[in-house]
Amino acid sequence: MIGRLHSIETFGAVDGPGIRTVFFMQGCPARCLYCHNPDSWAADGGRDITIEEILHWADRGRPYYGDKGGVTFSGGEPLLQGEFLAAAIRALSEIGIDSAIDASGTYTDEFTEEAIRACKLVLLDIKHPLADRFEIITGRPQEELFKLIDIINRNGKHVWIRNVVVPDINDTEEDIAELNRFIRQIRYIDKVELLGYHTMAVNKYGKLGITYRLKGVPPMDGEKLNHLKQLVEIPETDAVSQVEL
Repeated sequence: MIGRLHSIETFGAVDGPGIRTVFFMQGCPARCLYCHNPDSWAADGGRDITIEEILHWADRGRPYYGDKGGVTFSGGEPLLQGEFLAAAIRALSEIGIDSAIDASGTYTDEFTEEAIRACKLVLLDIKHPLADRFEIITGRPQEELFKLIDIINRNGKHVWIRNVVVPDINDTEEDIAELNRFIRQIRYIDKVELLGYHTMAVNKYGKLGITYRLKGVPPMDGEKLNHLKQLVEIPETDAVSQVEL
């Protein structure tokens, strides 16, 4: 079975617990305003990768994983390659390596449940709890996010919530209150991360000839971001939960 790969990051420390090998899969149906990997959008971009190569790279990092680390499949949108993803995660599990899926919440298909069932953790980017804002940010209907949450809950998967905070888009106390209400529908939340918007991808858009739609929007103010983090309320579950500060 062949997948499409954008890139590999070894010793990743921000895409799930512990030290991880991160496979950024190629292809994404969303066109998020603040996407920092627009070169991952095209499904026919990147390069081929086999499950054997994934096992090779993952096994190389095994000495550094400890009890918490493992593999994360990110993107792009990894669930766009759900059949390959499920097979790769099962193969990793057979050699004792746990996997996380970093999902955009913008895509599901007939292979999504199989992939979610196979993984240990889901990193879920909410984008925005309100349907109209979600569609403005992603270019995709919010219904796919609800479908994915249903699959996650049905399979009892633990979740890290990730939410990029952008000035004048979702950076108010009211926005965080809406986020708090929204995430109550997710069964097991281990962590909530508010990530500050940055402008490091602007030059990449220029090189690719793509219009950067947030031109002129400044990076998220760190002090304001820390204030908003204090307002996050994680629903009570049987999981050990924390807000990422």
